[in-house]
Amino acid sequence: MIALLCLVILSCACLLLAWIDFRQGIIPDWLNLGIALLGIIRGASIGGWPFVAEAIVEATLIGAVVWLLRWIYFRLRNRQGLGLGDVKLLVASTLWIGMVGIPVQLLVAALTALAAALALHVARTKMTRHTALPFGPFLAFGLMVAILLQQSGTLD
Repeated sequence: MIALLCLVILSCACLLLAWIDFRQGIIPDWLNLGIALLGIIRGASIGGWPFVAEAIVEATLIGAVVWLLRWIYFRLRNRQGLGLGDVKLLVASTLWIGMVGIPVQLLVAALTALAAALALHVARTKMTRHTALPFGPFLAFGLMVAILLQQSGTLD
């Protein structure tokens, strides 16, 4: 019951995250923290504290790797490609889907972001290679898809 309640709250948090990121171009820290805490509560309810400890280690590793990739991109291009809110969201997501789910989340997010960019192009929205498109909403969608795939047994 606790796990289901956490999932319902996560769904609402993802919708709120998408709305805020599309409108303001930022993912608030309090929202990422809430998603992370929900993941910890859910993990404790289904797998106990050893499960949570493993998830925290995985989340820390994902955060370090993604932050390093963000830093390398900035050094090579002299501009940010991924916001810190997106990095923190991936850390929080790892508490929900583990390291095994992150590639699926990123794939779904990238494909839906590309579809959105294509739709904007078709709608004749002026876009250049420097046009910023908030990635948080797509990461949130990818998180929900990864959770659904895990729940269905498709992704273990």
